[in-house]
Amino acid sequence: MTGAEALEPDPAVPGLDRPLPDRVRARVVALAADSLGRMPADQVPSSLTRVAAFAPARRARLAATQIASVLATDEGFREHVAADVRAQVPDLAGALDAGTPPSAADPVDLAAVAYLLRPDGWAGLVAASGEASLAEDTGAADRQAARRADQLRRQVETLTESLKEARARQRDQVAELKSENADLRHKLGDARARARSAETASAAAEAAAVAARAAAAAASARHDADLRRVRARVEELERDLAAVRRSERAERGSEALRARLLLDTLLETAQGLRRELALPPVEGSPADSVEAHVAEHGTRTTSGHGSLASDDPVLLEQLLTLPRVHLVVDGYNVTKAAWPELSLERQRDRLLAGVAPLVARSGAEVTVVFDAADSTDRPVVNRPRGVRVLYSRAGVIADDVIRELVAAEPKGRPVVVVSSDNAVVRDVVRAGARAAAAGALTRLLARS
Repeated sequence: MTGAEALEPDPAVPGLDRPLPDRVRARVVALAADSLGRMPADQVPSSLTRVAAFAPARRARLAATQIASVLATDEGFREHVAADVRAQVPDLAGALDAGTPPSAADPVDLAAVAYLLRPDGWAGLVAASGEASLAEDTGAADRQAARRADQLRRQVETLTESLKEARARQRDQVAELKSENADLRHKLGDARARARSAETASAAAEAAAVAARAAAAAASARHDADLRRVRARVEELERDLAAVRRSERAERGSEALRARLLLDTLLETAQGLRRELALPPVEGSPADSVEAHVAEHGTRTTSGHGSLASDDPVLLEQLLTLPRVHLVVDGYNVTKAAWPELSLERQRDRLLAGVAPLVARSGAEVTVVFDAADSTDRPVVNRPRGVRVLYSRAGVIADDVIRELVAAEPKGRPVVVVSSDNAVVRDVVRAGARAAAAGALTRLLARS
């Protein structure tokens, strides 16, 4: 219920020639709202049934108009509220019934209780409370108006002083402007004198520039003549150089011709021997029969995969001796197993620092792949010579980059993958690469 609704006039009440004063009305509604919560459900007026479950303060705030209207029109509801109020303030109710209202009582409370109980002379109490309230409101308005007038008077005095100060400042500014104007006039005269001097100097400088341009033109002509002589000498030297080169090519051609004739002679001699001895074409080698015999008793494996464990550093060292081997390292798979207590940055630095002497010793091509699928940042690393450092693309794990590297190599080139990831090991071995566990690399680095 808004404030405007709370001030709506009450319905006509017998015995009153005017609406209840606002304060009295608000107190009556508060007493009735409090009493409504203790009223039996079957005695609650139908228009107040919905708000009866609210808290008293909320009932008084949201349903003030309905409660006041029911009090004015429903005598039974008013009497029930009066009985409840009589039980709540028995002393004040008894004094009103006796016609001796206490002089120290709040006029608003006294008028509200009198309105509900309706003792003899209750209308006069309500009217007196309204007049007292009106007088209090009028006095408060007068006091507020006096305070406002005093405030405005002080503001006028302050503005008057500010105006006086502003005028004084303006007078000072005018005097300063006049002084500045006089200084500017003197400066303007000096500037004009300097401008005339500058014009004279400019004319002299222009004459000097004309003379300098003439001297520069003469010097340029001399330089052009020297340049033409130098170019003629360069062309002569280039012709001599071309002649020397033609002579060298002729000599190299004769030497190449002699070498080719000698090679053709050797090849024809070998073919002649082959025809003369009637040697048949040879297939296989003597070791093939031994290999077939051994194969009957089991499947052969390489010594690295058969006799050495995948985490044995000796296995990895043997694999790195293969010609033109390519070593692919699953970076974080190695570092997180070897140095889990370090940060990722220190793990990367330690791995790359350890791989550097291994590359220098073995001459292998080394690629270290770090997983960066969940990040767009690519930290800068101190990449050692001969070591390729790759970060996987966003959304792509390092395992897939390793598979791409193995697939990109030509068939027959030795590729060694260092990883303890079973899926990676299975895929790269199927693709023809060799595999070593992460522990093999860390132990090999520790031995270096």
